[in-house]
Amino acid sequence: MIDQFAKNLVELKKEFVRVYDGKSQTPEVIPTSKSELFPIEEPHLELLHEFAAKNPIHYNSFEKKIGSVDCIVYEGDINKYWLNSIQHGSSKAPFSPTWIMSSYVNTLLAKSLGYSEVIDIGSGDGRIAFCARVLDMASYSIEIDDMLVDLQNRLNGIVDFYSYCSDAVLFDYSSLNLTKPIFFIGGLAQMGGISLASGVLKSIRSISHLKKKSGWVFAGTLSPKYAPDPKNEAGWGTLIEDNDLKPVQHISLPTAWTLHEPDETQYIFAESY
Repeated sequence: MIDQFAKNLVELKKEFVRVYDGKSQTPEVIPTSKSELFPIEEPHLELLHEFAAKNPIHYNSFEKKIGSVDCIVYEGDINKYWLNSIQHGSSKAPFSPTWIMSSYVNTLLAKSLGYSEVIDIGSGDGRIAFCARVLDMASYSIEIDDMLVDLQNRLNGIVDFYSYCSDAVLFDYSSLNLTKPIFFIGGLAQMGGISLASGVLKSIRSISHLKKKSGWVFAGTLSPKYAPDPKNEAGWGTLIEDNDLKPVQHISLPTAWTLHEPDETQYIFAESY
């Protein structure tokens, strides 16, 4: 069911790109109601719309029928957040959001795999952490940029997730008392993701009871603009192999940076063994 949900979202994105004539750099869409194509619970859908409507990166919204699906289009501008996010000396990747609907699908898959806690590393505006909380998972957001954390705190009243302004590599994960966590790594492998993931992996390995109980999600790309990895996995193969991880699921979803790309962002779900 989740795989089909993802495929339907990709098709919706392709149709949206075909018909959209606006000027937003980061537009995205959310269906207005539950349907056979998007069987999302109505209370969850309402929360996703509330997150989008109150999120200051969005400056406009309007209703639009995309294919057979009634949607609300949210138009956004992330320039000031992108610029601020690259000013930190230890920042590994600039802010560029996945779609809110993609975040929901990702966390839905994480929950179906049996994980109880989501830790969103390099969390941007906190949308993955937010969606995890919507799904009643324990949820933690780690973001180095204070402006983005302030943005998250403005949205935290919708559903409560834990937001930390910190360098994710230096963060004390033992303080969270995690039991079966899954870590979402923000940023492509070729755009600082390898350095970020390596640092967090090292930290988690120092916590004995998490060595074999942690899941990992890496955002990968098939774009020829980026150097491929000799072990594949959309840029993450070498890191996955070197850290004794095993890929367990792949899912393809829309993000801001693939809006005009033929391929979506590849999310690789892996686990320790």
